[in-house]
This record gives sequence, C-alpha cells and structure tokens, in this order.
Amino acid sequence: MFRIDPAQFAPLLDKFNQQGWVLAPHFVPAALNQALLADLQQQQLQHAGVGRQQAHSINADIRRDKTAWFDGQSTAQQQYLQLMQALQQAFNRAFFLGLFDFECHYARYSQGDFYHKHLDAFRGRSNRVLTTVSYLNTVSQGGELQLFSEEGQLISSIVPTAGSLILFESERFPHQVLPAVDERYSIAGWFRRNNSLQGHIDPPN
Repeated sequence: MFRIDPAQFAPLLDKFNQQGWVLAPHFVPAALNQALLADLQQQQLQHAGVGRQQAHSINADIRRDKTAWFDGQSTAQQQYLQLMQALQQAFNRAFFLGLFDFECHYARYSQGDFYHKHLDAFRGRSNRVLTTVSYLNTVSQGGELQLFSEEGQLISSIVPTAGSLILFESERFPHQVLPAVDERYSIAGWFRRNNSLQGHIDPPN
C-alpha cells in the first residue's frame, strides 16, 4: 500500500491555478502504475462510443479506441480511486469546486487508433468539471494528446509517459488524440459535480 501525501499536490494546484491545466510527471507511483497496466490487460475492452444515454453511439470516424470502465473490484483500481479521491479533496479545498465524484475508464489505442478534436463538457449541459488522463506506458511514437485553447490554438502536444497525469478544465479545452503508432494505454477520468435537483447523482456523460 502506498502513502498519499497531500503536500505532493501543491505544485499541481499552483500550476492549474495559473492556466487551467497541468501536466504532472511521475504522478502515479511506479508500482501502482504497473499494477494498473496489468489490470487493464485483464479487462474485456469494448469499442468506445460518443455521446451520452440515448445519443450514445459507436462512430469510428470520430474515435477508435477501446475502453473498460472501472468497477472498483481490483486492488489496483481501488488504490487509484483512493489517489484520485485525495486529489478531488485537494481541489475542493483549494478552489471550492464542489466536486462530487470521479468516474474513469481504461483506454487502449492500438496502431492507427485516434480520437478527433472534441470537448468533454459543454457549458451548462454537463456535470464534468475536470478531465484527467493518466498514462500507463511510455510510447516512442504516435498517440500524442493535443490540447487547444478556447480559440483553437495548439497549447501543447503531450507524449504519453508512464506515470504522468494531465488534468484540465473539461468545458474549456478542446483536445484530440493523434493516431497511435505504438500501443498506448491510459486511464481517462472526470471529476464531476452533482447537478441533480432530485438529490440523485447525474448519470455518467
């Protein structure tokens, strides 16, 4: 079991406060990262869809990765969720975001797989507040995550590196995954706010 030190989040919080996104190398401890990669490789991955609820569909012209949602059954998943819960608490204390929960899934991009430019949330229409991507392996070619400004200018092109985490505001930054060359493994996640007026958590986007 690894120990979570809230002080480790301070540089991440400072950088996020400055620009609304942050890349944190070595965020996930190496042993946990390896355990997560092994757990992913035991999952039954399915073609990822786009849209939510009735609008959900499979569209290979938009994205071609395969995913498996966390069910919290493995020790690796439980430890990762514990780490993200601590990060959620740190963000709520620092920025009063009212983050309510965290959802995430494994993702595998095989050679040629991509995800075209998109937003993870739309103003007033989603409860996703912060997007996270944790990289489970290091790739030498392909699969970069490109982050864009609200005006459409390229901010950063991030090469997947094992253990690193990128976090950004879900409704502010369009992003895309370039076609993979090397196999690319990651965890995509979202910190969410509960927008339900009935006291029930909103369904996942």
